[in-house]
Amino acid sequence: MTVRVGIIGVGVMGADHARKIDGSISGAEVSAVADFDTDRAKTVAAELKASDVVADGFELIADDSVDAIVVASHDSTHAELVHAALAAGKPVLCEKPLAPTAVECREIIAAQGDRNLITVGFMRRFDPAYNELKRAAAPERIGDTLVAHCVSRNVVAGPGDSAATITNSAIHELDIMPWLLGSPITEVSWHAGRTSKHSGIRQDPQIMLLRTESDVLMTVELFVGARYGYDTRCEIVGEEGVASFAVPAHVIVDRDLKRSIEYPLDWVPRYAEAYRLELQEWVDSIEQNRPSTLADADAGLRAGLVADALVESMNDGGRTVVVEY
Repeated sequence: MTVRVGIIGVGVMGADHARKIDGSISGAEVSAVADFDTDRAKTVAAELKASDVVADGFELIADDSVDAIVVASHDSTHAELVHAALAAGKPVLCEKPLAPTAVECREIIAAQGDRNLITVGFMRRFDPAYNELKRAAAPERIGDTLVAHCVSRNVVAGPGDSAATITNSAIHELDIMPWLLGSPITEVSWHAGRTSKHSGIRQDPQIMLLRTESDVLMTVELFVGARYGYDTRCEIVGEEGVASFAVPAHVIVDRDLKRSIEYPLDWVPRYAEAYRLELQEWVDSIEQNRPSTLADADAGLRAGLVADALVESMNDGGRTVVVEY
């Protein structure tokens, strides 16, 4: 069986998914693409082995040549497109966030019922570095975790305001850190000082404090217009030692009395293997008619609830907000 996948939204993320499915994923092919920018959709379709360009996401979902859907369009469109996929009875991999608010996530879960059709693109769960960090931070290696520090920096911010930094960027930390530490986030607060001259309408950077049910305190720095490169850092501090990511490159260059590394321009090369493993598992689960090991809709809701609490804190002077699950 070949799973025929339709891609909705072929910007950087959707186009990368389309290329991986056609070139690196066994048991699948891209059969249709849709994007509000028709020329962009035609350009991506022309690269692929065999895919049609359809007018919009809803037409793609209804297309009989599509067995499963990847939603990689703007965050604001996710909820209605996932609802349409559920109505069509087709598996859907929705890029984060599942929906812009937790209320919309709950509505999606209610519509799904007992079907296992929804997965969420929290690809860091498949990243080899995060999996190695999880093993390295085990209590038998560094003792019980006391605190954790996360940093996520982009070269240039995409469109959006300060809340979008939380719901679109920090949402990855809001999923991966409970997964990494084995404990849900129970309270949050949002903080900011000076903002970058490049920040536009959003506060950049932002600092978030998160506390888990196991009483681990986390700092999260989001700097989406950091200019120098794409950079993800994570450090777990235990009672007996510390585990953290190594330098963000496989190669160091020594020349002219200097040592240097290169940063990627965006997240695509940093998480290329994570995306490949995630997509392969998604396709395999559809082919084998079994639940996948990807994040499910409930995980999307949990991250959404934490994001909502952070937005509430941001809008109320950094007040500590309890996450209500």
